[in-house]
Order: sequence, then C-alpha cells, then structure tokens
Amino acid sequence: MASRRGFLTGLVCLSVAPSVAAAEDEVIQLDWPDLLPKDAPPSPPVFGGLIDHDQPAMSVQQPPSSGLRADWNGKIVRLPGFVVPLDHKGSGVVAFLLVPFVGACVHVPPPPANQLVLVTSAVPYEAKGMFDPVFVTGMFGAASTNTQLAQVGYALSADKIEPYHE
Repeated sequence: MASRRGFLTGLVCLSVAPSVAAAEDEVIQLDWPDLLPKDAPPSPPVFGGLIDHDQPAMSVQQPPSSGLRADWNGKIVRLPGFVVPLDHKGSGVVAFLLVPFVGACVHVPPPPANQLVLVTSAVPYEAKGMFDPVFVTGMFGAASTNTQLAQVGYALSADKIEPYHE
C-alpha cells in the first residue's frame, strides 16, 4: 500500500478537519461547466474508441486547462461525478479523483485540470468499484495538484459522499 500513498507526498490539499455542517441552503450546487472560466470554450467531448496501450501514459495526453475559477474557494459545494480511487484505508477510499465521465484518467486521456477534483475524506467511502457515481459535498477550492494520473485543478474536503441519484 505504500506505493499508493506515495502520490500524496507534497500534495496541496484542503484540510480534512471536521467542518461545521452547513445548512442545506448554504450548499452551492455545482456542475462541471461551472468549473470552467466564464470565457473558456466548452470542454472537449468525451473521448471514445479503444486505447492503444503502446501510446504514452494517459497523463501525458491530458489537454491544457483554460484556467481555474476561484468563485467557490472556501465554500461548501455539492458536485456529482465518478470516483477514480487513489488511496484506501481498510476497504474504503480516502482520496480519489472526482471526474466528469466514466473512463476519465484510466481508459481515456484525462480531461483538462479544470475538470478534475481531488477529493479527500477523513471517513473512508465504501466505493462499489471503479467509476462509482457519487455526489460529494464539502469545502471546495482551486488547488493545482499533480497525481500519477493527471494534473488536477481543484480540491474538495468531503463532509459527505453519497451515491448518485437523480
């Protein structure tokens, strides 16, 4: 497990100290387009097709980011996405990338950094598997970070991780 923990060395993450539970009306509901700068072009469409594993690593194929937004720094937000586990405690996930579509960072090149969120949780989340769809609620902020999978633009200290449902 030490190799999985190695990626966390030197990361700039939001504190995972317990936070005061926010009232439901204080939580800002975000979606992936909200993370793009106001004047940025839309994200590229989801990549499709088979991956040639003889190509460079997925992280090398990551498109550049058009910038980050600081509008929600220090705010409590709720964001849907898919889990790409990075670190475990027991059988639960304590650090993961929240990605906007299934396959991101693993089966297809990662989206730009402004479309990736590093989530940390003091309470392990029992994911059902790779790309588990979830809603994550917690303190959000711009925090440029490198992982072994991609450059990440945002961080979220999770107070609540729940299965995605419409």
